Amino acid sequence: MLPAYFQFYNPVKILSGKKALENIPFELELLNASRPMIVTDKGVVQAGLVDIVTAALGGSNLTIGAVYDKTPPDSSNIVIGEAAALFRDAKCDSLIAVGGGSVLDTAKGVNIVISEDTTDLMKFIGADRLTKPMRPMIAVPTTAGTGSEVTLVAVIANEEKCFKMLFTSYLLLPRVAVLDPRMTLTVPPRITAFTAMDALTHAVEAYSCLQKNPLSDAYAWAAIDLVRKHMIMAVTDGKNEEARMALANAALMAGCAFSNSMVGLVHAIGHAVGGVSRVAHGMTMAILLPWCMEYNMGKCAPYYGELLLPLAGPDEFLKTDPEKRAGRSVAVIREMNSHLNRLAGMPLTLKDCGVKRESLPDIARTALGDGALVFNPEESDYNEILGILRKAY
Repeated sequence: MLPAYFQFYNPVKILSGKKALENIPFELELLNASRPMIVTDKGVVQAGLVDIVTAALGGSNLTIGAVYDKTPPDSSNIVIGEAAALFRDAKCDSLIAVGGGSVLDTAKGVNIVISEDTTDLMKFIGADRLTKPMRPMIAVPTTAGTGSEVTLVAVIANEEKCFKMLFTSYLLLPRVAVLDPRMTLTVPPRITAFTAMDALTHAVEAYSCLQKNPLSDAYAWAAIDLVRKHMIMAVTDGKNEEARMALANAALMAGCAFSNSMVGLVHAIGHAVGGVSRVAHGMTMAILLPWCMEYNMGKCAPYYGELLLPLAGPDEFLKTDPEKRAGRSVAVIREMNSHLNRLAGMPLTLKDCGVKRESLPDIARTALGDGALVFNPEESDYNEILGILRKAY
C-alpha cells in the first residue's frame, strides 16, 4: 500500500564498472575542482589501492594537494580536526575518499569542519543542522557494506564523551560515487562477510522502518537479492570480480534505500555498541539483526514475510506457509551468520566481539539517545534494549 506521503532524494552520480576510476578527473573538472585531498587509511595504502587511484588520475590537470592516511577503524572528532587542518594548510578544494565506512565518514566530517568553518562538530549533531554548501566530494568505497557513498549520514565517534555522533543532511551527500572492481578485490574474507551483512541490515531496516516508501523498497529489495546471490562467492573467492561488483552495488543500493527510509533499532543499538565497546559496525549489525527483527515482529511481520523471497529465493518462499514466512526470514539470516562464521570466523555473539557483560547497561543507556530509534516501528525503553543486548550476548 502506498504511503499517504513520502519523499525520495538521491542526486549522487554513480560510476560503476571497470575503469570507473579513470573518470574522476573529468568529474572533478565538472565540479570546478582541481586540487583534491585524498582521505584514506593505512590499510588501504598498504593494499596498493591509493596507488591505483592516483595512477587513474595521471595525465590529467589535477594536483593531489595532500593525502591523509591516518583514519582509524572508527572515525573520531580528533582525527577529523587533524585532517581538516591538513586540508587547509595544503589549500585543497575538494575531497576524494578512498576507503571503507570510517574513511567516508571522516571525509564527510572534514567537509563539515571546512565548509562550516568550525572546530566544533558537536554544534552540528542531528538532522539538517548544516547551513553551507559542502566542498565537492568523490567517494571511492573499498568495502561493500556501509553505502556511505550515497547517504546523507555520517557517524563519528566523540573520543572524550565515548559516544557516536550522528549527522544527517542532504548537504552531506557526495557528489559522485565510484564503484570499481579493483577497489574490493583485496578485502579479506572476514571483512567481506560482515560488511555484506551490514549492507543486508541496511536493506532490511530500510524495508521495514517508518519512512519506507515504494522507491526505497525497490532499492532495498534489489540489494537483498544481490547479497543472497553473491555474498558467499565473494567470501570464498575474493578475486571474483562479478561477485565483488554485485556486493558493491548491493551496498550502494541499500545506502540509497536507508538514506531515505532511515534505519531503526539495529542501528541505534549497534552505534551504541561501537561507541562504548569499539566493535566494528558490521559485526554488530550481523549479530543484532535477527534479535531486533524478533523484537519488531509485532509491527513488521508482513514486511519480513515479503523479504523471504529475496532472502531465500522463490523455491523457499513458495514452500513456506505464508504465516511462517516472517519467522523463516529471521531463521535464514541466522543461517547466513552461521555459514559466515564457518567460512570466515565472523563472530556470532557480542561476547565473541570482545564486549564485556558489565558494559551492557552503558550500551543500553547510550542507545536510548540515538536518533535511529525515532524511525523504528516498535518503541523501546532501557529495559527492552538491555534485554535484546543480553540475548545477543
